[in-house]
Amino acid sequence: MHEFLDNLAVYREAIRQTLFIVSISVVAGGALGLVLGLVLYATRAGNLFANRAAFLIVNVLVNVVRPIPFVIFLTAIQPLMLHTIGTTIGTNAVTFALSLSAAFAISRIVEQNLLTVEPGVVEAARAAGARPISILLTVLIPEALGPLILGYTFIFVAVVDMSAQAGLFGGGGLGDFAITYGSQRYNWPIVYISVATIVVLVQAGQFLGSWLARRALRR
Repeated sequence: MHEFLDNLAVYREAIRQTLFIVSISVVAGGALGLVLGLVLYATRAGNLFANRAAFLIVNVLVNVVRPIPFVIFLTAIQPLMLHTIGTTIGTNAVTFALSLSAAFAISRIVEQNLLTVEPGVVEAARAAGARPISILLTVLIPEALGPLILGYTFIFVAVVDMSAQAGLFGGGGLGDFAITYGSQRYNWPIVYISVATIVVLVQAGQFLGSWLARRALRR
């Protein structure tokens, strides 16, 4: 425990880095994933913007990228990171890669939840003269809001888990803190404190997501 107190400033910085990585990844990845999910839903045959070619391209892209383990994905897109943000290591590089990885996972969650909305709701909006883009944004998303929030909560938990791998690429965070100052030095209290901190973050996010989903479902 004495060693932990000596590294208290490093621990606080690790929490800050984890919160930065997770918050930016969830927001940026969530926004991009929402767009991709809307495209997947809307371009399906018989839907609002039915387009076989567009659906096929996006669907294949999501199916290819989504199953790739994060560490491999982060390594594979290093040329893209170097071209886009100018580096392949550090917190920004990990956040960039994690945002993309989260986006492809979220896109499928968005698509699947939108597909659960009763077709009659869409037909009623069409009959009322609503434009397709308006139906997507003001009818479908509100109708599927509760399940969507739960889906995003699931992704939040996954992002926290993947952020622990940031240390492998110089990204810092609690995972790096646990390895560098804990296991590599056989300082197990630091490892357990890091794990407990991650559990608290996950539980806080899970509680907030469940609360928001319940409120959305009671509308």
